[in-house]
Amino acid sequence: MADYDYIIVGAGSAGCVLAERLSASGRHRVLVLEAGGSDRRFYVQMPLGYGKLLYDPGVNWCYHTEPEPGLAGQRDYWPRGKLLGGSSSINAMVYIRGHPEDYEAWQAAGNSGWGWADVLQAFKAMEHNEAGAGDLRGTGGPLHITTNLGDLHPLCLAFFAAAQAAGLPYNPDFNGPAQEGVGPYQLTVKNGRRLSAARAFLRPAMGRPNVTVLTQARVTRVLFDGRHATGVAYRRHGRDQVAFARGEVILAGGAINSPQLLQLSGIGPADLLRSLGIEVICDNPNVGAQLSDHLGLN
Repeated sequence: MADYDYIIVGAGSAGCVLAERLSASGRHRVLVLEAGGSDRRFYVQMPLGYGKLLYDPGVNWCYHTEPEPGLAGQRDYWPRGKLLGGSSSINAMVYIRGHPEDYEAWQAAGNSGWGWADVLQAFKAMEHNEAGAGDLRGTGGPLHITTNLGDLHPLCLAFFAAAQAAGLPYNPDFNGPAQEGVGPYQLTVKNGRRLSAARAFLRPAMGRPNVTVLTQARVTRVLFDGRHATGVAYRRHGRDQVAFARGEVILAGGAINSPQLLQLSGIGPADLLRSLGIEVICDNPNVGAQLSDHLGLN
């Protein structure tokens, strides 16, 4: 057993950033628990290697959806990273920050601090954009953004020309003032290597004495004192272990694993939890529901 100020469950895109920010002052002890292994793999570091990672159970949860009515009952394949860096270590490295109206809608729904003006400042502080600084771009941050305007395959240029002939405007920057059109993606690549969240944020933090990162550590439940989270139970190398947090337990396992862990810990739809023999800590029907995602055709 060990005590920490913060326990972060999941070393994916969010967990890596949180580990870096929460440990930066040196005042807090931070534990990061990752169910997968190291990101020090050839195909992780090589940008084109993501084609080898999308179906590799060694670095990927390899999830499938339930049968989708909108897909004639097919079960869609849903890769999720299972290693340091999470999905940022296996994805296609495309850097798109999202449409400003989406953030405005989140704020209008009652989420203070999530408006576009707020998140834009965070994006700019995080970035080192090859295109330079400006009203919508930042430089000097740990996340290198390549513009991807050079060395494009000739077929890309033919595709752009065909799309423009069909009436779509050319857009050289989907993180600029407009998101519509056809053009090249910006990428999180630096010096020819993938720049995952682990490489940009977690690796620098791991050099600090107040940061502990454990791989192959799968968290099985959040521990509670009444309704107050006090720590986590996890399994590593065949041994059941626990860790306690003086400050906060932070779930950063992503859109699938975080709600799953909440349900395993007794937070979710009460009837479902009781049917599985799980003690209910908090009845919340939204945990594990309301998820939407985009389809990708491969």
